[in-house]
Amino acid sequence: MTGIDRLHPSVVHHIVNTLGWPSLRPLQEMAIEPLTDGADALLLAPTAGGKTEAAVFPILTAMIENGWRGLSVLYVCPLRALLNNLHPRVDAYARWVGRDAGLWHGDTTQTQRRRMRVERPDILLTTPESIESLLVSSLVNPCEFFADVRTVIVDEVHAFAGDDRGWHLLAVLERLGRLAGRPLQRIGLSATVGNPEQLLGWLQGAGAANRPAVVLAGTSPATAPAAEVGLDYVGSMPNAATVISALHQGEKRLVFCETRSQVEALALALRGKSVTTFVSHSSLSAQERHEAEKAFAEARDCVIVSTSTLELGIDVGDLDRVIQIDAPRTVASFLQRLGRTGRRAGSSRNTLFLATRRDALLRAAGLLSLWRDGFVEPVQAPPSPRHISAQQLLALCLQEGRVGENVWREWWGDLPIFDDTASEVARWLVETGHLEHDGGMLFIGPEAERQYGRRNFMELLAVFTAAPQFVVLYGRHEVGAADPLMLMRKTEGPRVLALGGRAWRVTHVDWNRHRCYVEPSDLPARSLWQGALPPESYELSQAQRSVLLGKTPDVELSQRAEKALGTLRQESSHQVWESGTVIERRDDELCWWTWAGGRGNATLAAALEHVVEADERPENHCLRLRAEIGRKEFRTALDEVMAGELPPPVIAEEAVRGLKFAEALPPDLAASTLAARLSDEPAARQIGSAALRWSSPQ
Repeated sequence: MTGIDRLHPSVVHHIVNTLGWPSLRPLQEMAIEPLTDGADALLLAPTAGGKTEAAVFPILTAMIENGWRGLSVLYVCPLRALLNNLHPRVDAYARWVGRDAGLWHGDTTQTQRRRMRVERPDILLTTPESIESLLVSSLVNPCEFFADVRTVIVDEVHAFAGDDRGWHLLAVLERLGRLAGRPLQRIGLSATVGNPEQLLGWLQGAGAANRPAVVLAGTSPATAPAAEVGLDYVGSMPNAATVISALHQGEKRLVFCETRSQVEALALALRGKSVTTFVSHSSLSAQERHEAEKAFAEARDCVIVSTSTLELGIDVGDLDRVIQIDAPRTVASFLQRLGRTGRRAGSSRNTLFLATRRDALLRAAGLLSLWRDGFVEPVQAPPSPRHISAQQLLALCLQEGRVGENVWREWWGDLPIFDDTASEVARWLVETGHLEHDGGMLFIGPEAERQYGRRNFMELLAVFTAAPQFVVLYGRHEVGAADPLMLMRKTEGPRVLALGGRAWRVTHVDWNRHRCYVEPSDLPARSLWQGALPPESYELSQAQRSVLLGKTPDVELSQRAEKALGTLRQESSHQVWESGTVIERRDDELCWWTWAGGRGNATLAAALEHVVEADERPENHCLRLRAEIGRKEFRTALDEVMAGELPPPVIAEEAVRGLKFAEALPPDLAASTLAARLSDEPAARQIGSAALRWSSPQ
């Protein structure tokens, strides 16, 4: 019996006759038996590799064969746009067997929500935040609404696992399992990751050892189709626009940038060259993004410029080219972007890197070297999610009304959001008035009402913090959002913003209501947003060091890129040494070229605080030492710290304030939570134990 024979006959009929598929893909075949039998699984395939069908077809079969009724399947995604894109397809599959799929997220109308509360869909496509809102809503009885849930499909699971939304998702799933009275089957969908077994174990949550689990991969990196990857050095954003406008005319091109400001600058430059250009990033209104993505999907000779918002599996039509401005911070991110191409028969996967700065050229070369070596970053859940444990305890009290002070931990089993500080966190919540305590029961207190009670506790339901922004309005049409810095910085003449790839002159700012009114303009425009890029990893920093030492990625290099890399190697020869690290004295500064990555350097800086410059903010590649430190003194200090336990990085007070729910933790726990996330002890020890060379005599 083949895998497809296990599928329900109605599903097989529609695969053959409705979809017109002569056969299933390997991953889809492999997934049928374990998923139909109820195993947890991680399904791995490139973008557009058929992961959704590999999960949904067996689950529809299990739904019919086992007589599941009511809301039995949750399909969870990290992005609303991805949910919107998937919903028609999943609903169509469900209707093959007489079932249906609903859609519930922040943009779902009240009418649609009322209808689903009365008549639950069989499959609900949603986000973790929307599940949380349903659990605590006064309009929903969660015991009834989620009583029939049996399976959870988590799309783009790697995007969840890498930050606190993943811990929040797992905590919510444990509460759902308790309400449903059964362990929930968990199915993760992902592109290539470096540690699939560990990622699946993480997704299984509490009690993972008691449930069968399997990793299934449709295409490994070794057997993936060949890719055309090139690297060019263009030196500036206007030059990048010139190259893009001249290359591949008549084709559909998706251009990724690392910041919203880059997106807006490039989009304006492309439109100035009469290139049909669309824009997508998180500060555009949902309507603006949707219209751009829809127009791009239907157009041919055009460019869409995006941040990572289009990195995940949203369908933007039949792409011809992917272009990367500068470089992403991870190989995994590059693989997601590369996987947007090569879907059409006869086409190949491709990405062209255009570096606008020399440091970006070096980062791109390092990243491509890692990729060619077969490296993909392991997905690591952030350590010590104590602030999520505080949020979950508050959310549980909202859900249940009152929770026993000795039994609340049972809701999450052995899920590691709670460590040996859990009792301390609970005491702090009571002491600060976030929770009230009476008769052995815990319930929401006045401080939680004050901090989070506005808009039905919406601030408590999301674990990420959005920077304060002003809504930008053209008449009644919402264009997007502007950072307050854009509106406060000094300007000569009219204030003109770039948003959505267009120039807008500010006509009025309503500071009290956080609204900015604009009109179209032909004047020069630019936009800025607050926020720093994440630190480079140890592996990426080391790969850049290798490039400076002579390693060249096996990709197509332009003559400009080759020349610029040659110049970089010549100018940076004093910063790298094949046998170890370099300490360079330049003027009145002493710089230790560690190439340890941002977290590795933060760890070294904390351990060597008496020899590192007092105001030093660790960079990715070097640490500034006190200028008066000599060779012997530094060597002694380094040997001493390497012989003992390395202290955690020092956390600034403003950084603690930036941690969501920091106020729900004792200050020392909030600081230690951030310190654990900024630390990379293995990298620090690797660098600290390496040989040292001083670039000039003392």
